[in-house]
Amino acid sequence: MTVAKKPVEGVVLPPAASTLRAADALGALNNVIDGTRDYLRLRKEEQTKRTKIDAYATVEVARMHEASSLLKNYFEQVFAERSTTIDGLFRHLDVAMASGDETATTAALEGIVDLAKSSPLADIGDLSQVRKALDDPDHVWEL
Repeated sequence: MTVAKKPVEGVVLPPAASTLRAADALGALNNVIDGTRDYLRLRKEEQTKRTKIDAYATVEVARMHEASSLLKNYFEQVFAERSTTIDGLFRHLDVAMASGDETATTAALEGIVDLAKSSPLADIGDLSQVRKALDDPDHVWEL
């Protein structure tokens, strides 16, 4: 046997009186509009800042690559010179030792030691001047 469904009994209530006045609703709408405008303005400002940062980063990365290339070329030239000098000093040392020339042997050893003590970076000088030169787009690099 099925249970018969009874209709719901009760009193229908009238619509509740709104506690939100029209002026409050208009104020809320204005807040939404103002908030949206502020958001869009701020979003545009931040996008502009991001664009400037990206452009700055691109320029700085390019400058670093250029500086790196210049430094690499500098080291290649300096070490090529040093290699030639070192080879010559060792050849001089071999000849001096083979001939028993103590003065020439001492001179060759001193030259090798002096060259080993010096740094190719010491020839660059004040690194802050290098930075100024890197910052100057009109600077002419002579290698």
